[in-house]
Amino acid sequence: MAIPTLTDEQVRTWTREQKDRWWLENVWRGDMPQLTLRSALTGFVLGGLLSATNLYVGAKTGWTLGVGITSVILAFAMFRVMSRLGAKDMTILENNCTQSIATAAGYMTGPLISGMAAYMWVQNEPMKWWHMMAFNVVLSLMGVLVAFPMKRRFINDEQHPFPEGRACGVVLDTLYTSQAAVGVFKAKALALAAVIAGFITFISGEAYQKYLQVKVMGMEKVWAVPHYLDGWIYKYFGSGAYIAGVDPRQMGLRLSLDLAMFGAGGLMGIRVALSMFIGMVINFFIIVPWMINIGEIKPQVDLATGVAKVTAAGEPVFGRAHILNTWALWWGISMMVVAAMTGLFAKPKLIISAFTNLFAGKRKNAGKVDVVRHIELPNWVSFVGVPVIGVFGVWMAHDWFGVSWVFGATAIPMIIVLTLIAANSTALTGITPTGSLSKIPQFIFGAAAPRHPPTNLMTGVMCVEVASNASNLLMDIKPGYMLGAKPRQQAIGHCIGVVSGALASTPLFYALFLPKYQPGQNVQEAMVTDQFGFPSALQWKGVSDLVTSIFDKDAGSIITTSAVISMIIAAVVGLAMELYRTFSKGRFPLSPLAIGLGVVVPPDSTIAMCAGAAFFYFMGKAFKKQPDSTGHRLWVGAYEPICAGVVAGAALIGIGDALVRAFLL
Repeated sequence: MAIPTLTDEQVRTWTREQKDRWWLENVWRGDMPQLTLRSALTGFVLGGLLSATNLYVGAKTGWTLGVGITSVILAFAMFRVMSRLGAKDMTILENNCTQSIATAAGYMTGPLISGMAAYMWVQNEPMKWWHMMAFNVVLSLMGVLVAFPMKRRFINDEQHPFPEGRACGVVLDTLYTSQAAVGVFKAKALALAAVIAGFITFISGEAYQKYLQVKVMGMEKVWAVPHYLDGWIYKYFGSGAYIAGVDPRQMGLRLSLDLAMFGAGGLMGIRVALSMFIGMVINFFIIVPWMINIGEIKPQVDLATGVAKVTAAGEPVFGRAHILNTWALWWGISMMVVAAMTGLFAKPKLIISAFTNLFAGKRKNAGKVDVVRHIELPNWVSFVGVPVIGVFGVWMAHDWFGVSWVFGATAIPMIIVLTLIAANSTALTGITPTGSLSKIPQFIFGAAAPRHPPTNLMTGVMCVEVASNASNLLMDIKPGYMLGAKPRQQAIGHCIGVVSGALASTPLFYALFLPKYQPGQNVQEAMVTDQFGFPSALQWKGVSDLVTSIFDKDAGSIITTSAVISMIIAAVVGLAMELYRTFSKGRFPLSPLAIGLGVVVPPDSTIAMCAGAAFFYFMGKAFKKQPDSTGHRLWVGAYEPICAGVVAGAALIGIGDALVRAFLL
């Protein structure tokens, strides 16, 4: 069934009152069950699982996956199976509510793998778990309160597309109409992909196999499918496999069986994955070996003796994390920051419209009757709630993280400004520019307090978390608006998701990344491993270090001359590429932001993502012109559920392997 929509002419000329009346008469589903106990519990459980998946993927790649469509299909499949066993099937609005709760939970992991992790590294001590959970919940709830007054403008009045949200609405409509067989097929594809990926990850999980074969079965030797697939290269070629005399393994250049990253590459797309691959090749095949050979990148030093570390074979020890932190990180960050800010400000109309349309909408709708006030979240809740919760947020920032009252209070109006920009971008493109927006408070507050890095980090977390949460909430509200849901219940559902995500992701953070941490141990070294690179947190800390280096005259330079030169070159190249990409309307095939990301993401993850993106790209292309074939149904119609299933299955089993290693071995 086609979803009722207004024409472009009606959107442009009707008042919001007319649009709201039309929506009540043609779209609203009245008292159809929506926020029920089962939809709340289903969303709560799915949200916890999907937030765990996002935490795992985010620590590897620096970005989080949209979980909306995945949660829609999973909830639909679960209740369709239960309905065959006698349970009443879920309504379309219950499924939408489940999706909203699960999505809210999934987005709770953003600060954990970025600003909060960077804060721990700067302070060199883990954040207390209740501080992490409470601060994250308070900021997310503020995002809910900031979003709903904007909902009236962006969704009710201007009818913005919110592409990912609209896609969820279309999928839901498809599942609950005569085309439901399409949804069932996608659900089966997702489930099968998850089972296969999970099984392969299980048999390649060293901790699983060691526990089962040694601890349970009493075997002396352990067999497992090797996680790293490049052992034969070094076995047969030896030093012939070296790059300019440097062992690739010293730089983290490995081929791994990482199916979570394979699936993530399919969701990412070929352009971004290829750009990341190019960044990885330039850095680890060309620049880093060159810098090692001329002595600009020096080996790791044993802090106890002051002597350079060597391997058993007598070779100097470098390591990917050491190479990044002492040299390579800077040119990658320079390109990402310049590209992100250029992409943001190269479209001034996007920023200007965020504010001009706000006031234009008020003038156009002045004196009109609010015909949906009985189902909308009242604006007074936001106008009272934002200052009240904001006080709690500022107090936490001051008391727990040392941010001054003045800077904490100043962050509140900046939150509103950045949320308007972020929401406008999300509404039109489906992209929430959290990466580029985070640099604004980091530089502003870093310049104001250069000797206290937590100020720029935690005010940045405040601003970006609220802006991101509000923008993503608007994305979640869009399918509810398309399908006639009750906005108040969506707001409550989002709050339930916030709690679910916090309860799932906070303990998992410590269990995955700091299971055996001992006081006095270097926190960054404990968290950054070959498995988890934390590229987003590296970027946050890098910007913080850069701000301190620029504005604190007593701090001294932390960057070598050669690294500064590389930063300048990368900034110029990033600026030129992003300008060309913007003004050519996306025809330029590469993303400078992704090239920079390819520097900081572990190379084996980049290779796996590029392989996944290429696989799904070529499979889709091969079957695109065969609409009646099973291949078309799989690789064109269901590629997103397949990718999501691969990610979910591999990530959840991978999390289990990490927990077994930490607590059972």
